[in-house]
Amino acid sequence: MAAIPWSQSDDESSSSQDEGPSTWGAPEDDADSLLKKALNLKMTEMVELLLLKYHAKEPITKAEMLSSVIEEYQDHFPEIFSAASECMQLLFGIDVKEVDPSNHTYVLVTTLGLTYDGMVSDGHRFPNTGLLITLLWVIAAEGDCAPEEKVWEALNVIGVHDGKEHWIYGEPRELITKVWVQEQYLVYRQVPNSDPACYEFLWGPRAHAETTTLKALEFLLKVNDRDSSSLPSLPEGPECKEDHFA
Repeated sequence: MAAIPWSQSDDESSSSQDEGPSTWGAPEDDADSLLKKALNLKMTEMVELLLLKYHAKEPITKAEMLSSVIEEYQDHFPEIFSAASECMQLLFGIDVKEVDPSNHTYVLVTTLGLTYDGMVSDGHRFPNTGLLITLLWVIAAEGDCAPEEKVWEALNVIGVHDGKEHWIYGEPRELITKVWVQEQYLVYRQVPNSDPACYEFLWGPRAHAETTTLKALEFLLKVNDRDSSSLPSLPEGPECKEDHFA
């Protein structure tokens, strides 16, 4: 699987190596900065590995993560793993759950207990379940029925815009008004007696069968309680290089 979009490009990497003096004997601040960059790179590599495991529907062990990604940064495993797990949950709607504490084995499952894996066959490499979960808690927060304009206002905040291709989710209107309606996760209907016509979103029967509005709202509160500076962003393009270890 190719590097995820916020990975540093080869050109950027080579140019950064050519610039400035050697870091040998660098001041403490420079050393801290280099460590933060290294940890962010390891977090990115960890997300790539976890996405591969999600695609393959395979578990992963701590030992595999240490040997495949962490390598010489083993003392920093907890913070790298925590940042990667948050990224998986908030960007892709995937939870990393430990199922065997004795040998630290983890499985990757969709958040809120949804059965939809978020994978599509139109060339997009990334699961889009994260956006579905966002929509479900927006609707729950609006009292189980969200006007379409409120939905787009919320999605615009996270860089998802009507009619604009998104690097993870593709074309959002097609996804939320057709694909997820057909999957029965959403209901998209005209507001009765509205003139001019306006529309609203509700949970579909499959959403009600697989999760609850309480779980969706608890997830929302959990996200809001986190330090926003530590959360992965939902960028509008592949330029994201968020510093998770600032």
